[in-house]
Amino acid sequence: MRVMLIAVLCVSVVFGFFTQAEARPKSRYDATTKSFRILESGPLEWDSSPWGEGGKVFREVCKRCHSRDNDKGAPFIWAESKTSAAWNRVFAERYPKCANDGSWDGITPDQLLKLNDYLYRYGLNSQDITDDRCQ
Repeated sequence: MRVMLIAVLCVSVVFGFFTQAEARPKSRYDATTKSFRILESGPLEWDSSPWGEGGKVFREVCKRCHSRDNDKGAPFIWAESKTSAAWNRVFAERYPKCANDGSWDGITPDQLLKLNDYLYRYGLNSQDITDDRCQ
């Protein structure tokens, strides 16, 4: 009886861990295209395809200016610098200085969508998103 109880507790803890690990949002509404984007499960690593392109753009383009102690005067940012909703506003309203000074000109519209997907999925509150509108 004790062994069974311990086994049930272990399975519950392990199952709970794995379900929490997958708590990232599965989709997001994109105001620029007025459509829902399905975010595949799994990691959005720098070079993994297809969602990894957003992380790669973040690292290679955005972090060029938005790194620590940069000489461009750009604030240091990382994915958790803003909430998921705030990242969506950045891309929909294009209010940052870099969106208006030509810094985004070398990023294709498809890359911008994937960059927004990446930042949305890893934003400050991304573990807490329970928006089911897209499903």
